[in-house]
Amino acid sequence: MSTVFQGLKVVDAASFLAGPCAATILADFGADVIKIEPPSGDRHRSIAGGHPSEWSWQLTDRNRRGLALDLARPDGRAVLMRLLATADVFVVNFSAGQLRKHGLEWETLRAINPRLVFAQVSAYGLEGDEADRPAFDLTGWFARTGIMDMMHDRDTPPPVPAGGVGDHTTAMTLFAGIMMALYRRDRTGAGGMVSTSLAATGAWANGLNLQGVLAGVDAAARRDREGWSNPVQNVYATRDGRHVLLAVQNIARDWPKLVAALDAAHWLNDPRMQPVKPLFSNRFHARAELARAIGAFDAGELCRRLDACGVVYSLVARNAEVVDDPQLAANGVFVPSASGVPGVERTLATPIRLHGESQVTPGRAPRIGEHSRAILVEYGFTEAQIDALVAAGAVVIEQSAPQE
Repeated sequence: MSTVFQGLKVVDAASFLAGPCAATILADFGADVIKIEPPSGDRHRSIAGGHPSEWSWQLTDRNRRGLALDLARPDGRAVLMRLLATADVFVVNFSAGQLRKHGLEWETLRAINPRLVFAQVSAYGLEGDEADRPAFDLTGWFARTGIMDMMHDRDTPPPVPAGGVGDHTTAMTLFAGIMMALYRRDRTGAGGMVSTSLAATGAWANGLNLQGVLAGVDAAARRDREGWSNPVQNVYATRDGRHVLLAVQNIARDWPKLVAALDAAHWLNDPRMQPVKPLFSNRFHARAELARAIGAFDAGELCRRLDACGVVYSLVARNAEVVDDPQLAANGVFVPSASGVPGVERTLATPIRLHGESQVTPGRAPRIGEHSRAILVEYGFTEAQIDALVAAGAVVIEQSAPQE
């Protein structure tokens, strides 16, 4: 059991992935996290598409207790305010308009609890005309920030990206911000507001290319005009239908290694295949030659050859292979789950290792209203007050939950 954040009280009222994932990192290292979701349940639960394991919910909302609360009601908001009065961290992904609607602006909360760290993730930031514009990571992280502009070749549309990637990246950014705010609080005694957005983290992730544009070098526009210009940083198909990604950086040094791995000594006498400038000037010819040579090998043999010659590459792994990758297993990327949920016998560990500290064993994510009664009792509500909140629809208590 990790004790890094033992005693840290976190209220997670965010939905879907980015905000809750930041809270999960805190929970995985020992924080007491209370999940606030509406009486009908967080819409994130529907991602599994009816699969009985609720696999995404179990990953993103594990190791916390659940309180089903209607924040549209004044009595529901009053319950939240009582929790926040002694909380250390409050995580939200509400828009600026939603915060005003529910009376949850930082200025209001600071008056209630000046030590509170208010952590907000938004789509496009808290200022400007689009502060209330909704987004998912597909739109706000991938599409809006130019990442998708870097994901296609000339005359081909960008592919639909993998969902959740931008959310998980944004979660790490929000977690880092929370740590900064807590560190400052340790020195000053005062809490504070910390925020990030899908757009900000997406732009940061695409920073190499965006900084190029700022300097007058637009790699995406050049690709649209000329095609992908680097034949030795490209994806090629193998004979058995797999793909490899070559990542040769020092071409002058490593080109002979690639030639040797592919049994392509004849390239050494081809003026179009010489490093470095001829390869780029004749990039379409070079790409065709590399595709032909790589396509002559099955993936297994090709990988052995590239390894033996010291070429930097990766087989494009299938997701079903990633979960059984022995290298990832050796480094604790996938760990046993104690959720008891069918299909969730294993899960992903938080990708931070604090050496000398173990993470909390991943447990089951809460059911809707599973811990509502216990949490309200813990925060001083009487049984009569709890029954009144339930009768009014401000709180939902899971019917099968023990009456504590």
